[in-house]
Amino acid sequence: MKKLKNEAELLKKAIVIGEGYAKNRGYKGFSTTNAAKDKIESLYRLLVNDKLIQPLPKDAEDLASMKHKLSLWIAKQLPADHPLLK
Repeated sequence: MKKLKNEAELLKKAIVIGEGYAKNRGYKGFSTTNAAKDKIESLYRLLVNDKLIQPLPKDAEDLASMKHKLSLWIAKQLPADHPLLK
């Protein structure tokens, strides 16, 4: 898997946008005590369930791959001139 430029910042943005999406879908939201890995996995599964991202193969479902998928997802949602994409 090819690492994206600014992948860590893209992941942070994906979590923020993903949380808003989850709330709009009726999810109560994450508490401040939820670990980042739990948020990442929950958002990944929600986006896969809603068919917004393609699921990873079952044997490749690890945290690093989920982070990468969320980063790719948000990179495609941002406008082309967004600073995180440069």
